[in-house]
Amino acid sequence: MPDKLYIQPLTLVSSPQTVAGDAIRLAGGMVYAREFAVTISRDGTVVQRELVTPEGIDEALARLPDTLGAEAEAQWAGLRMAHPPLQLGERTVRLDQPQVMGILNVTPDSFSDGGKFLDDPAEAQAHAGSMLEAGAAIVDIGGESTRPGAAAVWEGDEIKRVVPAVEHCVKMGAAVSVDTRRPGVMEAALAAGAHIINDVSALRHDPRSLEFAAASGVPVVLMHAPGDGEDLHADGHYGNVVFDVFDWLRAARDRAVEVGIPRQRIVLDPGIGFGKTLAENLALLNALPLFHALGQPLLLGASRKRMIGALSNEVEAHKRLGGSVTLAVAGMQAGYQLLRVHDVYDTVQARNVWRGLRDAALTDFRGLADD
Repeated sequence: MPDKLYIQPLTLVSSPQTVAGDAIRLAGGMVYAREFAVTISRDGTVVQRELVTPEGIDEALARLPDTLGAEAEAQWAGLRMAHPPLQLGERTVRLDQPQVMGILNVTPDSFSDGGKFLDDPAEAQAHAGSMLEAGAAIVDIGGESTRPGAAAVWEGDEIKRVVPAVEHCVKMGAAVSVDTRRPGVMEAALAAGAHIINDVSALRHDPRSLEFAAASGVPVVLMHAPGDGEDLHADGHYGNVVFDVFDWLRAARDRAVEVGIPRQRIVLDPGIGFGKTLAENLALLNALPLFHALGQPLLLGASRKRMIGALSNEVEAHKRLGGSVTLAVAGMQAGYQLLRVHDVYDTVQARNVWRGLRDAALTDFRGLADD
């Protein structure tokens, strides 16, 4: 197998001033990265690793084998790329700061809300309204549970669940994404006014999905999941989970580009909790900044996930607020543009405080007196 390259941000700083400018603005956001690991992997084994700062990156990349030169330049450019905003109907969602995507599950077997929003449409509408009022930039509507062991849903039933919720949210002026892996549901939801396709199978579940997404003209979210059939959690075998997920997402991005989906309409998601052990999820969360090297906006969906319960005496899903906000802040610290969460009010509050800290670090730096 050919050698593979990974340029991974390792250390973050509060502002470039603190390190005399020797840092980059990560993905055009509010996070600055200073030290990077330039790593070469061969057959799943690290054969070379060099630590550099931006001042030394050109020399480090020049020392790489010629076969890795183009990939190195692409990854370094990806890490510094400022992404244009998403235009979602009448709403413009900026990607130079973290944005919150609120979850609305209209399923009978959701792990987090037990189906209450399917059984009571009025409650679902009120919940969507409260998320928007709390500051959600996008409402993500799903009609199929993708938790481990969940039963498959017939496309017609999924459409019946999703479309009324989409229509109501659009009437409220919301930017809406549809969380589905079926092209029939995608088509019905977009016809009802949805603005984004969020596919946990990365457009692999149905062979028609790629071409439909390309023709739709809307942004797509491609998430990593190891299973390629009904069970997205199957076949989760990794040599190095961080590098393997990186390679998988790069292939998913390239597959989408090949069928005509422009790069600026592709968002990537490392798929926390899908076919991964607790240790593998933690490894990915500690390596979140690496995925900016793919040159795409990034989404983190870790809200109320099972790993929080595993680290908290198996507490029930609805009692995982603290852990969910902690992981959302980890996403902010890693420069992720979209945070998919159940608890919008608390996450937006955390985001606003975090953003205040970042603004202060950039604008209120006084430095040290000269000796």
